[in-house]
Amino acid sequence: MFHGSVVALLTPFKGGKVDEKAFQSFVEWQVAQGTHGLVPCGTTGESPTLSHEEHNRVVELCIEAAGGKVPVMAGTGSNSTDEAIALTRHARQAGAQAALVVTPYYNKPSQEGLYQHFKAIHDAADLPIFIYNIPGRSVVDMSVATMARLAKLPNIVGVKDATADLSRPSRLLQEVGPDFIQLSGEDATALAFNAQGGVGCISVTANIAPALCSAMQTAWAKGDLKEAFRLRDVLSPLHDSMFVETSPAPVKFAASLLGLATDEVRLPLVPASDTARAAVRGAMTKAGLLS
Repeated sequence: MFHGSVVALLTPFKGGKVDEKAFQSFVEWQVAQGTHGLVPCGTTGESPTLSHEEHNRVVELCIEAAGGKVPVMAGTGSNSTDEAIALTRHARQAGAQAALVVTPYYNKPSQEGLYQHFKAIHDAADLPIFIYNIPGRSVVDMSVATMARLAKLPNIVGVKDATADLSRPSRLLQEVGPDFIQLSGEDATALAFNAQGGVGCISVTANIAPALCSAMQTAWAKGDLKEAFRLRDVLSPLHDSMFVETSPAPVKFAASLLGLATDEVRLPLVPASDTARAAVRGAMTKAGLLS
């Protein structure tokens, strides 16, 4: 169900509150632009600073705006297992097709702790689960062995791999087989990840270049490597600019330039600096997103 270009949706704010109208318009635009899947309330959606009520509401708004045209994978992770269970149960009730559950941050659990955390969520919420492995933000790194162990549970169906280790998808493929869905969490190496066993990317850049990201993934899937590589090279400077400062500040500024949302972020994040803004504007111009 999940493949190709899956966007890690930003959450628009206006005056400190979630801009519900802008968010739903943004989701509708993503679908129209050819995005293959939607992830509300991930890292790019500033989930750490959303209240539980806001978090649940954003998931509901996304599902409503998607209208069943593309699948929704709701971010439901937490470093509290009980909280992650509650968020995942809500996502199921709201109609999400899957949940994206990040490895617990700050607690720094052992591999056994990681297994038991995900198993508890799996057992409590009848919804397909993608493991979100991002050591750079959560401190812990789920091993291939632990992931393979979890993959034996029927509703642990895939991974968003943001380790930037391109040996991982191939190694995991040998352990769990091709039915376990491997999605990259790193835009810059998305095609290389596919070559190692992946089937798509949960993308930050797709917030502002959904048609290009979708076209690149589609070209790869069709075996049109020349076109896939051309689009990879068009997108490369854009990927770099999205992470010139802590995400999602750069991508929110980029979205503001396209009239999609304001550039508001919530503390402890701050808006992109002048230097970052210049880099983003330049990359967007080079990619043909701005004149």
